[in-house]
Amino acid sequence: MKIRAYAKVNISLDVVGKREDGYHLLRMIMQNIDLYDEIIVEKQSRDITIECNKNYVPTDSRNLAYKAAVAFKERYNISEGLKIKIFKNIPVSAGLAGGSTDAAAVLKLMNKIFEVNAPKEELMELGLKLGADIPYCIQGGTALCEGVGEIITPLKSFKDKIIVLVKPSFGVSTKEVYKNFDMEKVKKHPETEALIKAMAEDDLRYVAYNMRNLLENVTLKKHKVLISLKEEMNKYGAINSMMSGSGPTVFAFFDDMLKAQKCFEKMKEKYNEVFLTRTI
Repeated sequence: MKIRAYAKVNISLDVVGKREDGYHLLRMIMQNIDLYDEIIVEKQSRDITIECNKNYVPTDSRNLAYKAAVAFKERYNISEGLKIKIFKNIPVSAGLAGGSTDAAAVLKLMNKIFEVNAPKEELMELGLKLGADIPYCIQGGTALCEGVGEIITPLKSFKDKIIVLVKPSFGVSTKEVYKNFDMEKVKKHPETEALIKAMAEDDLRYVAYNMRNLLENVTLKKHKVLISLKEEMNKYGAINSMMSGSGPTVFAFFDDMLKAQKCFEKMKEKYNEVFLTRTI
């Protein structure tokens, strides 16, 4: 059984507090984009095995998809094994939820092939124990995510917006970014409600000009190249650009496919992982 596991971008990322266990409390607008991994899941006798088309992706218990399969088997007392094939297109350690979306896909597929038929909320609860982005990846679409990411409110679709995405050649550790985040240095929080309203009205320009990601404060300081990358994308006709998640991927909204195409081609000259896609 096969499924597409879509990447996400953050249209806003606000940090509103911190729990006693050290986890940050967030308010984020998440949006799926038409960039995806393909996940195939088949039953086998006992073990869980993973195959992947990219050799830098771990195929053992370090892989989030593997952890998802283990968690599902334990939760629903499944003795049979599982063969997972991952065709990876989403860049890794990129702020695009590549690992989380694969894990979410495995949970959804196992729910079907083992005929457990657990409700979506139950899968989201199970996924949350593995990673904060997994509940959103199970839900998908356009959504407001709160808490550590587990409180999800679906929003009106903001689909078919043109995006160019650039993943520089280095990765970023989400854990490190949050560790270095300093709430006291935040001068301006995203205006989440105003963004939600603009998205509902399909006002792309307002959204592009007002989107905000507080984690830029950390990642852009450490990786100055991202500042010039954002400026470059804007120079080539983007309405505006921003980092997604903890980075280092930068995405930009366009209202003109020709400009987007030109930006895509220019970025390809400097970066290996560049995508011309859209919101879905």
